[in-house]
Amino acid sequence: MSSSRSDRSASPAAPSIASGQPPSAGLTRRQALGCLFWAGTGALWAMHGGVPRWLGAIGDANAAEAKTDAGAFRFVQISDSHIGFNKAANPDPLLTLNLALDKVRALPERPALMLHTGDVTHLSKPAEFDTAAQLIGGLGLPTFYVPGEHDVIDEGAGRAWLDRYGKDTQGAGWYSFDDHGVHFVGLVNVLDFKPGGLGRLGAAQLAWLADDLKAVGDSTPVVVFAHIPLWTVYADWGWGTDDAAQALALLKRFGSVTVLNGHIHQTLQKVEGNVSFHTAYSTAYPQPAPGTAASPGPLVVPAEQLRHVLGVRSLQLTRTAPGAQLTDYPLA
Repeated sequence: MSSSRSDRSASPAAPSIASGQPPSAGLTRRQALGCLFWAGTGALWAMHGGVPRWLGAIGDANAAEAKTDAGAFRFVQISDSHIGFNKAANPDPLLTLNLALDKVRALPERPALMLHTGDVTHLSKPAEFDTAAQLIGGLGLPTFYVPGEHDVIDEGAGRAWLDRYGKDTQGAGWYSFDDHGVHFVGLVNVLDFKPGGLGRLGAAQLAWLADDLKAVGDSTPVVVFAHIPLWTVYADWGWGTDDAAQALALLKRFGSVTVLNGHIHQTLQKVEGNVSFHTAYSTAYPQPAPGTAASPGPLVVPAEQLRHVLGVRSLQLTRTAPGAQLTDYPLA
């Protein structure tokens, strides 16, 4: 029998990228769906029928006209806090994490919960985890975590992570829970991670996922969250998961699937059938767009630009429209 956390419902080659721009009006629908859209600043997307519609940068007239549903289920995503990082790309990630948390506090509607999609810490040290618990816990929101590769590099190969976040999880920390009629699945794809290598879920986790989804109805919205993208953003940099296709095959029967990832420190979107994929800002430092540098890693930008390329994400799900509506908020 599948095990999950308690039901909370009661309470290819380098991709084509348009930097900070909406899809070109000249693209066909098929071409648009095959592209990735990189937003260096905040962008508002509305998901309708699993297809993203660009409403404008946050603050634009189009974005301001976006309607919120009073009955919507709202939650937030943060990622890649890298507590303990101290390099030139951001010598003070605690400051920017606090700014990100302030963005969450300032949202017009209080979210029901928060997802953190990994790399909470930079070196998986106890003091770094302690700081994360203090700062993030100050929000007072139920928060659900999955590890990034930086969270499992302790001598126990992830023991510190499991000791802190592993209660009621399976295997190396995967789990599911239900809230407001949405089925959430937290996956782990960073074990045995090698720089430049792809993430991996593994046979045991895939078997658990198949069992977990058996009891979930086809019409139930599903939100999957993991650290490394479950689609191949850029294989040369290891930005993908080598056995993701097996997980995605299990999700084909659901009408609404939203996949949330971190790891690459920028917002990218892609749609394949009923599945919409979204990577998130970091709260610590940016990384280069796929294929635009010799290698991935911390990207140094002018100090006045840093807060424009870091941020948080707010999401809402409604009964009247399939898929999630996403709003990305830069720290600036």
